[in-house]
Amino acid sequence: MIRLRAIQNKTRKLFEGMNDIQYRLQYHHDLSPAGWYLSHGIFIENYWLHEVIQGDNQFTEDKSLFLARNCPVPQRGPRLPELKATVETILEQQDNNDLLLMEKAPPLSDHPLFKDEYIENFIIQHYARHYESICMVLNQIALKKHYKDKKDHPYTPQVPLKSLALIKNITQIKKGTYPVGGELPFSYDNELPAHEIQLDDFFIANTPVTNAQYLLFIENRGYSSKEFWSESGWQWREKNNIQHPEHWSRDNNEQWYGINNLGPFDLNANDSVYGISHFEASAFARWAGARLPHEHEWETAARLELIKNTTNVWEWCENTLYPYDGFKDFPYEESSLECFDNKHYVLKGASVFTRHEIKRASFRNHYLAHQRHIFAGLRLVFD
Repeated sequence: MIRLRAIQNKTRKLFEGMNDIQYRLQYHHDLSPAGWYLSHGIFIENYWLHEVIQGDNQFTEDKSLFLARNCPVPQRGPRLPELKATVETILEQQDNNDLLLMEKAPPLSDHPLFKDEYIENFIIQHYARHYESICMVLNQIALKKHYKDKKDHPYTPQVPLKSLALIKNITQIKKGTYPVGGELPFSYDNELPAHEIQLDDFFIANTPVTNAQYLLFIENRGYSSKEFWSESGWQWREKNNIQHPEHWSRDNNEQWYGINNLGPFDLNANDSVYGISHFEASAFARWAGARLPHEHEWETAARLELIKNTTNVWEWCENTLYPYDGFKDFPYEESSLECFDNKHYVLKGASVFTRHEIKRASFRNHYLAHQRHIFAGLRLVFD
């Protein structure tokens, strides 16, 4: 109960100081409005605790807005209720749900979804995932504001970012059999079942690629050298005129700086680069004479505690999301199936915005190859 209340409070706190326009506006084509994530969270909480477990749909009868498949993203913002009223309604419903969970007794507590507090953990992790989605929206709000105000309020970094050579600070993982996957009640269905895999020898970088190392890729014309890019990646780069990580910008003296939810800031040379797509990560790896890790290589290295800084940025892997042998969709059909499409690439680790509830080696984040708003970077593997 304490964990659920904490993530509920943390999520609502993100809306302090937000106006109604920011709450309902769509700032990125791959993101819903921030307010939709807020209301979607309580909708899903009510759906499981009331409609599924108790057969009571008083809070979820209208599924036209807050079930993602029923409402196209551009239509979500205009349909949202007013922010202040939404927060008040959500707080009231969350208080009632918290009491329900604290006081549950048979026959309610006999429902199989309450076994080992599975549904509580499911709801907590759902909030955690959309907490980060809201942080992505806040980052996009800051980006739009900065570019709007940049001419009148320019930013000059106090410590200009300088490129650094790529040094092979790597660790060897020996050929062998290793465990991967998660366990109930904390894991999603796509993390199950836990099983063993075979790996050949490989060398993995101890840390993710840094800002300074990524700048060298830019300076070495990595964005204009077609040989480093896949065909689809090059077409995407050309079509969208991609020249640098999404949250990077340059001042009048061509010095790089970053923009986050708090505004412009100096890029630290040793911080992990983020704001790049799978296309960019793959191109960097080819330029570096390396490759991206398979998710099993990353998970094995993390479980053995042989790599560092695993919660700085989400780290792109070379493989797409796929079902493990023995996969069973749970707690509902199609919970992961739509992303087993050979298009969603796995990301491992966590970003600085990721809640601890989903920070685990087995967690399989996944996004499309072009998406770069997700606080994602990369780590290199050498054969």
